Amino acid sequence: MEGKVKFTREEKKEKRLQKKIAKKEARLRKKKEKEIRRANKPVKDKLFIRILKDFNWGYYKICKNILGIFIFSAAINLFIVPNNLYSGGTLGMSQLIRTAIVNVFGLHLKFDISSIIYYIINIPLLVLAYRKLSKTFFVRTILTVTLNSFFLFIIPIPSAPLTEDLLANVLIGGILAGIGVGMVLSTGSSTGGTDIIGMVLTQKSNKITVGAIGLGINVIIYLICGFNYGIEIMIYSIIYAIFETIMIDRTHSQVIFSEAIIFTKEPPQKMIHFINYELNRGATYWEAIGGYTETKTYIVYAVLSKYERMRLERHMHEFDEKAFMVGYDGMIVKGEFSKYLV
Repeated sequence: MEGKVKFTREEKKEKRLQKKIAKKEARLRKKKEKEIRRANKPVKDKLFIRILKDFNWGYYKICKNILGIFIFSAAINLFIVPNNLYSGGTLGMSQLIRTAIVNVFGLHLKFDISSIIYYIINIPLLVLAYRKLSKTFFVRTILTVTLNSFFLFIIPIPSAPLTEDLLANVLIGGILAGIGVGMVLSTGSSTGGTDIIGMVLTQKSNKITVGAIGLGINVIIYLICGFNYGIEIMIYSIIYAIFETIMIDRTHSQVIFSEAIIFTKEPPQKMIHFINYELNRGATYWEAIGGYTETKTYIVYAVLSKYERMRLERHMHEFDEKAFMVGYDGMIVKGEFSKYLV
């Protein structure tokens, strides 16, 4: 039987040194592999940035949305509620329910619970938005409804009207509320409630607008209001709703039809591709001869919403720096013409 191999002191020292070197090389190799994996791993954005990217909501749109919902909430709490008037839609329903609860149970609350009731009523309508509209619109609307409830809750309601003239309060409140809701709708979101119903129905018919749907539902609410709280309150509430409706339809650019005629010297295929796949619209083009230069030119014609026309206007010079557009807003469109969310 062979005996065990004996190492000299120098050999043992050399062996220990080799083990240390091997361990060090292994640690360096693992560190390098870890760095490579980290470099190849996609960078995770913060939650807020991911929301903006996933739902195509840039900083401009989210700031516009927040400002719009703040203006709407301020108009309600500063001009409508102090005069014991009622808003329309789900907010008006929540105000009626709040008044009934306070009167029946004799409550003396230090805050307005209509904002909480408003949020609860919106839950089934948000489900409708998810099924009938789009996931993007659904998520945006959840954020907007939450902000609306929050602002309605924290904006203080004056103990007395800001002005003694009731009509002035109604007009200012209606104009501001309409501007606020129109700004929210133009970002591809809504304040929930009747806005969702209006957005669903406007996609089915060009004769229907979001404001008109809201006004129709509001009439029912105001009839209940007049029966319970008097004709004067009903009349002034209807005046408020009319002005709000006018401002919504003037601010919400997706319900305004627009004609775009572009003159370009370059072949229009790239511009047509943009209209077809970025705006999801059709376009017609033809060759023409300039009456002054007698050179060949192309004319591109498209019917868009006002918002889409403004998008095309911003990108037009990417296809031809010398191209120019003739646009006309407020045209009448009959037949099949889809309304898309922003």
